[in-house]
Amino acid sequence: MFELAGKVALITGAAKRLGAAITLGLAEQGTNVIIHYNKSKIEAQKLKTQTAKHNVKSWLLGADLGKPESCRKLIEKAYEHSRRLDILINNASIFMPTSINDAEPENLLKELIINAWAPFLLSKTFAEKTKDGKIINILDTRIAGYDFNHFPYYLSKRMLATLTESLALKLAPNVTVNAIAPGLILPPEDKGYDYLEQKKHTVPLKKYGSPDNIATTVIFLLKNDFVTGQTIYVDGGKHLLQTIEGL
Repeated sequence: MFELAGKVALITGAAKRLGAAITLGLAEQGTNVIIHYNKSKIEAQKLKTQTAKHNVKSWLLGADLGKPESCRKLIEKAYEHSRRLDILINNASIFMPTSINDAEPENLLKELIINAWAPFLLSKTFAEKTKDGKIINILDTRIAGYDFNHFPYYLSKRMLATLTESLALKLAPNVTVNAIAPGLILPPEDKGYDYLEQKKHTVPLKKYGSPDNIATTVIFLLKNDFVTGQTIYVDGGKHLLQTIEGL
């Protein structure tokens, strides 16, 4: 079993929401954490203070993953700070409500670069520097169906799902690559939890999840040495419905 205590994990988009929950979950396991942020420096600093309660080391690294050259530099800086890197959590993403009818090349390119290409570049650079590593990509349950209301986002996450399987083969046997597809976990940043209450009837389990559900799944995948190329849907069964939005 892959021991988490004493390891070093880089979590992209770690300052808020699922990224913060994953970071704290790993810190509780004794994992030293590198907290990546882009514009959320204040939140990242607060998170660093929280991780200190678990007696682990933590570092803050800012980088704009929309610039491909920043990806290699981020991995290199991570090594400069921690001297090792065992785990990469590709959590950073952007979510823009652009329908299939309104999608333009610039919309698609922006989401593809941050949501899929950046994780790809980070993973390749990470694999070059480790002989025993773990990568987890954060997807979205909507990839099981179709979403024409957020089409560039949907395509970018479908691309990352394909990259998960491709990299699992390419980087074996030294690095495992898996993914988690969250469902109804957090409301959009401009909405409250009443949004989740209104949506939970669409989930087979008739409830919504919590960020802790994602953190515990991350820990499970990291500890298991015989799983690679898998996507675990943490969505209360929503993916089984193969939904179509915006048709």
